[in-house]
Amino acid sequence: MTFEDKPWLIHYPQEVAPTYNYPKHNAAQLLVQSAHRYPGHCAVYFMGKRLTYAQLLEQSTRFAHALKQLGIQKGERVAIMLPNSPQYLIAFYGTLLMGGIVVQTNPLYMEGELTYQLKDSGAAVIVTLDLLFAKVEKVFPRTELRHALVTSIQDYLPFPKNLLYPIKLRKEGQMPHIRYSSQVHSFKKLLAGAPASRLFEEVDAERDVAVLQYTGGTTGVSKGVMLTHYNLTANTYQNIHWGYKNKDGEERFLAALPCFHVFALTVLMLQSALRAGTLILLPRFEVKQVLEAIHKHKPTIFPGAPTMYIALINHSELSSYDLSSIQVCISGSAPLPLEVQERFEELTGGRLIEGYGLTEASPVTHANPIWGRRKIGSVGVPFPDTEARIVDADSGEDVPVGAIGELLVRGPQVMLGYWNRPDETAKVLRDGWLYTGDMAIMDEDGYFSIVDRKKDMIIASGYNIYPREIEEVLFEHPGIKEAAVAGVPDQYRGETVKAFIVLKEGEYVTEAELDAWCRGMLAAYKVPRLYEFRETLPKTMVGKVLRRKLLEEELGRRESAQASAEDDGRQREASDKEHEA
Repeated sequence: MTFEDKPWLIHYPQEVAPTYNYPKHNAAQLLVQSAHRYPGHCAVYFMGKRLTYAQLLEQSTRFAHALKQLGIQKGERVAIMLPNSPQYLIAFYGTLLMGGIVVQTNPLYMEGELTYQLKDSGAAVIVTLDLLFAKVEKVFPRTELRHALVTSIQDYLPFPKNLLYPIKLRKEGQMPHIRYSSQVHSFKKLLAGAPASRLFEEVDAERDVAVLQYTGGTTGVSKGVMLTHYNLTANTYQNIHWGYKNKDGEERFLAALPCFHVFALTVLMLQSALRAGTLILLPRFEVKQVLEAIHKHKPTIFPGAPTMYIALINHSELSSYDLSSIQVCISGSAPLPLEVQERFEELTGGRLIEGYGLTEASPVTHANPIWGRRKIGSVGVPFPDTEARIVDADSGEDVPVGAIGELLVRGPQVMLGYWNRPDETAKVLRDGWLYTGDMAIMDEDGYFSIVDRKKDMIIASGYNIYPREIEEVLFEHPGIKEAAVAGVPDQYRGETVKAFIVLKEGEYVTEAELDAWCRGMLAAYKVPRLYEFRETLPKTMVGKVLRRKLLEEELGRRESAQASAEDDGRQREASDKEHEA
């Protein structure tokens, strides 16, 4: 690409260069270098417990030695199935230090999902929580696991363990009991018995995989994305350069996103380590807990998903909390509504900007300038050293400025490929370009807007309809808190538009009102034909609405209704025959 092909460069702040050199080393070096520069600085704050950078590096090094003592070799996979906690960070950095590959595993996985991921990755070790061990124990024989390392949250807390377990478990005497063996080990005891002497495995940063990050599986079978040490390091530095006003050793990062998600991995965990910041870990997103954490611990950086910011600005006790410490928020994983952006900035005095990324790109490729020119409704411009194109989804040819096409990206953060899936890799990586599967537009200034997922596009009576456009219109209605749109089967139109609506507390809105609202802003063929009012929408742990789940529920209801109708028909037929007899 020439400069003329990158119109976004003229909109970079003068403090941000179009290209940089990124270190090619083990990604754990981000922790090592901060531990050497700021050994006594607080690296992690978790529910009253603090770990300094020196302590975090020491614990991570012990974990690396412990893996070696268990016979784990460089390149073997270590699954981490934990909520946000100090143990998560220790296991993550420790695995990288000894040259292992981290498999990020969702603690909420059911047995089938867990078995699939462990078998697909060939994980040799899993690190998990005592409360989750029963699930791991059941799937263990069906995988290649050789060891399970079991930890308890209270191992890193200053108060009694029984306070942490659900009241129901305490009352019923079902506190987890672990039988340790040659395959099942105490995380705490393993670390205590391992040396703290320096262990740092050299890697080929551009070829050696650091993390297997599984895709959400929202559009098909979950695939293991191979993110190299260089991919993760480069994307972390790209984020650092974009936030050029932030200062080493001074920032406090609020981690309400789960660390096992790629957005949190890079923008929170690794960026905090590189900045020598303090990572304020929350076990999960709970609105009041987040508000209290902001009020008490004064974080300066708070990456999240739109649903998080929506929940915060709609909380009934919002006025009781001081949110003014927040300086920077990067919103990802879903469209950021304008009214949410404006209201949150009004409350905090900070900047809330929208960005874009995907698992296959470590994940961030685009963002609006934090302190420069931003365009509302866009995901901003490509990061330094990141190229982007919009091509016709069928021909692969570049489309004119302002036309809809598939977004392609290329840069140092783009994955090595899919784990053990060369055919799938070849479909999305061509000539160095990553075919994202997202439909987008680039304007004359080089700002990009995501239209929708290619696979989410609705085709009704031959018209191409993008759910996101309709969702944005619905979200502008003053009575609507959340909205999701999907295409459902229709005998006449092929598909028809259905809207799933969550109303704000105390609001009452009819289908007729919404129909009139949409007809005032959308072409007739885009207006939803069906509405469903719900208490909640199914989401991932980072707040992305699961359209596939909504469709599965819809199809399930239709099949049940059809089966019931057929059963009624058979009963009527039998009754008619009895009368005839």
